[in-house]
Amino acid sequence: MKIFRNIALALLIALSSIIIFIGVYFNINLSPIDKNNDEFKMVIIPPKTSTKKIGEILEKEGLVRSGQFFYIYCRIYNINDLKASTYELSPNMSLEKIVEILKEGNNYNPDMISITFMEGINMKKIASIIEKNTNNTADDVYNKLKDKDYLDRIIAEYWFLTDKVRNENIYYPLEGYLYPDTYFLENKDVNVEQIFKIMLDEMNKRLTPYQQKIESSNYTVHNYLTIASITELEGVLKEDRANIAGVFYNRLNKNMSLGSDVTTYYAFGIDMNERDLKASEINTYNPYNTRGPKMEGKIPVGPVCMPSIDSIDASINYTGNDYLYFVADKNRKVYFTKTLKEHNAKIKELKDKGVWIEW
Repeated sequence: MKIFRNIALALLIALSSIIIFIGVYFNINLSPIDKNNDEFKMVIIPPKTSTKKIGEILEKEGLVRSGQFFYIYCRIYNINDLKASTYELSPNMSLEKIVEILKEGNNYNPDMISITFMEGINMKKIASIIEKNTNNTADDVYNKLKDKDYLDRIIAEYWFLTDKVRNENIYYPLEGYLYPDTYFLENKDVNVEQIFKIMLDEMNKRLTPYQQKIESSNYTVHNYLTIASITELEGVLKEDRANIAGVFYNRLNKNMSLGSDVTTYYAFGIDMNERDLKASEINTYNPYNTRGPKMEGKIPVGPVCMPSIDSIDASINYTGNDYLYFVADKNRKVYFTKTLKEHNAKIKELKDKGVWIEW
């Protein structure tokens, strides 16, 4: 009997191991190949292609780990209605998602275009990109931003848009509110309003998780996006941005000006890599210019670029610190200091080392 019990135990262990192995094997093959890769690949599934061949195509394109597993999965779940067409699929899609897309099929649009708006760009750059990639002009973009009826409609539609964007001192009402990303559009005839809608929808999706925290804080969503836009241009690393935002809030609490060069560049319409700022620009009042007079304890009138989600998060969930100054070197490394004396000493050190930023 003892021998039989040992055999039964061994079989049970073997069976359990097989079940665990199968579970792990399934989970691995069902999961996306690269969750962080949101690029799309064009994949052609010709008419009358077998399920086995479809699996081979998907494996070759780097969209599934195993074409054989794809075939087995479809056999297990009796999936035999995958449709021939041209698809845009991404490595961040699970196998189940890919199967769902292939079952549904699509009406492939050969005229579809993709437009990428990088984080940190401003409205002038957005207008230029739209003009370059669609049948709209930059003036079409600017005219839409001046359309009061349009602003009324979108302010009523999106919780994060308020009358703050109507401030007469703001250069472009939607600066900072259009989420930077890659978008797929029907064709080059898409109009500016349609482009703005897809970007505002994405911003809504990104901001909504923060809505409750924003609405219960002492700052408005407009304030947060403005701080986020400055933080976007002042830092590269996520942890630096959270500390930079912390510096800005420290300065506001002490009734100091934010003292950010990027706001001065924006205020006077100068590209940051164009030249150094002039003393006359720095010392001139402008509701964007946080280095100018009368800006103590004030947040600029509006955002100065399109911030990424990292910068938005940094502005809302900033790192508490006791720094009041920061400076970056040529390699974008950020140094934080507590006093003006320490700040000036750090600048001298960077100049002596030859890593001070000069245009």
